[in-house]
Amino acid sequence: MSAQGEPESGRPAESAVGGTVGAILSKDEPPGADPTLAEQVRRGPARFWPFLALGLLAVVISGALGLRQDAQTAVLILVVIIALVFDYTNGFHDAANAIATSVSTRALTPRAALLMAAVMNLIGALLGVEVAKTVSEVITPPTGLHGLTVVAAGVLGAITWNMITWYFGLPSSSSHALIGGVVGAGVASASSVSWSTVMEKVAIPMVISPVAGFGLAYLVMVAILWIFRRANPGRVARRFRIAQSLSAASMALGHGLQDAQKTMGIIVLALVTTGHSDGKGVPLWVIVSCAGALSLGTYAGGWRIMRTLGRKVIELDPPKGFAAESTASMILYATAYIWHAPISTTHTITSCIMGVGATKRLSAVRWGVAGNIMTAWVLTMPMAAAVAAVVYFVVHLFGA
Repeated sequence: MSAQGEPESGRPAESAVGGTVGAILSKDEPPGADPTLAEQVRRGPARFWPFLALGLLAVVISGALGLRQDAQTAVLILVVIIALVFDYTNGFHDAANAIATSVSTRALTPRAALLMAAVMNLIGALLGVEVAKTVSEVITPPTGLHGLTVVAAGVLGAITWNMITWYFGLPSSSSHALIGGVVGAGVASASSVSWSTVMEKVAIPMVISPVAGFGLAYLVMVAILWIFRRANPGRVARRFRIAQSLSAASMALGHGLQDAQKTMGIIVLALVTTGHSDGKGVPLWVIVSCAGALSLGTYAGGWRIMRTLGRKVIELDPPKGFAAESTASMILYATAYIWHAPISTTHTITSCIMGVGATKRLSAVRWGVAGNIMTAWVLTMPMAAAVAAVVYFVVHLFGA
C-alpha cells in the first residue's frame, strides 16, 4: 500500500461505480486508473462468485444437518457465528464511512485512519444497547430450531448483499441489508413482522436522515466558508486537517454505536427463540463479541468503497471533510440516543458529502455516481429480503 492509500501494482484494481463513471473519471484521473463496471464483471466471477457460493452452500448444509439432527445448541452456535461474520463484513464494508474523507484529504494516512476507526468502533459499540433492542423487535420468529432458521436466513441475506455491493464499490447500507434480510425471512416463514417498528424506526429514518444530512452539512459548510472568508487558505487547510482527525474519530464512534448494536439485536433474537434470553437486555458476552468483530472488520479495510466516497462523489478538502464528518456523527448520536433508530451510517455520510459539495456549485457533485449509489440504496432492502427468503426455503426444505 502506498503512502496515499492507493493499491500497489499487482493488486486488484479499485471498483468503478456505474457505467458513466469512466467518462466522469477520465476528466480527473489518468487513463486506465479504474476499470469500468463491465470489466469488473468480466474479471470478477473467477475470483468472487465461487467463493461466495461455496460459503453460502456450506452454511446452508450445516444448518440443514443441524435441523435434521435436532441439534438446537449446535444451530444456535452456528447462528451466532453467522451474525458475527455479518458484523465483520459490516466493519470492512463500512470502514470507508468513517475514514474516506480523512484519507482522501490526507488528514490521516490510510493505516492510521483504519487503526483509529477500529478503536473508536470498539468504544462506540460499548456505549449503548437501545438500537439493539429495536432490531430484536422487528420480527417475532417461531421458537426453537425453526426460529433459528429464520434468523440465520435473514443474516445470510444481509451478508450476501454486503459482499456484492462491496465488490462493486457501492456504499450501500449494511443496516438496511440486515433489516431487509430479517424481514424477508420473517415473511417467508409467516413469522409476525412488526411493520410499525419497520416503518417508524427504519423506513422513515431511511428517508429523513439523508435529507437532514444533506441540508445540515450544506449549512455547516456555508458557516465555515463565511467564518473563514478572509483567512489564509493554506493555514485554514492545515488547521482543518487536525480538526478532521477529531471529526473522523467522532464518526467512527457513531458507526460503532449504531452498527455493532444491530448485530447484538440479531443475536439476542436468536437467544430469545431458544429460551436463553427474555429479550429485555443484552448479555455482556454479546456486546463484547460484536464490538470485537466490528473492530476487526474495520481494520481489515474497505478500499473499494473508500475510493468511491472519498474521490468519486466530490473533490474533498479538509474543511469539506470536517463539515461532512461532524454533521454525520451528530445525526448518528441523535438517532441512537434519542430515537433508538438503526439508521444507515452510509446514507448519512454520503448525503453529508453531497451537501458540502453543493456549496461550491451543484455541478461539483458527480450526480451520476450519486445516482448509482442511490440505486443501491433503493435495492438494498428488497434484494437482501429476496436472498433471505430463498435461503430460508432451501434450509427449511432440507431440514424439515
